[in-house]
Amino acid sequence: MLDAFAKVVSQADSKGEFLSMEQLDALTKMVEGGNKRMDTVNRITSSANSIVTDAARALFEEQPQLIQPGGNAYTNRRMAACLRDMEIILRYVTYAMMAGDSSVLDDRCLNGLRETYQALGVPGGSVSAGVQKMKDAAVKIANDPNGITQGDCSQLMSELAGYFDRAASAVA
Repeated sequence: MLDAFAKVVSQADSKGEFLSMEQLDALTKMVEGGNKRMDTVNRITSSANSIVTDAARALFEEQPQLIQPGGNAYTNRRMAACLRDMEIILRYVTYAMMAGDSSVLDDRCLNGLRETYQALGVPGGSVSAGVQKMKDAAVKIANDPNGITQGDCSQLMSELAGYFDRAASAVA
């Protein structure tokens, strides 16, 4: 896993070049937005339980067959596994958000997840829909302007949404 700083240095080093002004400017912007990034991660982390449970509840309202006999979330054990997986995806999204880079999400969470779900008979479309519901809730919570570092957060919210979209497409 590389954070944004290590990634830029590694790329420049592999080419035997100094950091470019564009790279330095991008890293400067990231540092300047650090408090907003930390506010975003803190809000998601402190609301993780409600983000997951509310997303699951909404998913099961839309797709009640999942919790009916024979459904993939039927029985307490399967329901717990579903909630656990949603929580893991959310946790890795927060790691990616903090690092400013999706490699930790890709390497430690998403790589091979679709194949695992296919082998277990888990409907990828339903998992993807659940991830989208988590995205909607997390962006709403993170984008609330009350009690956080002031400033334009549109780029940060776009980045956050992108990590969720990446996860949703990886399991679909």
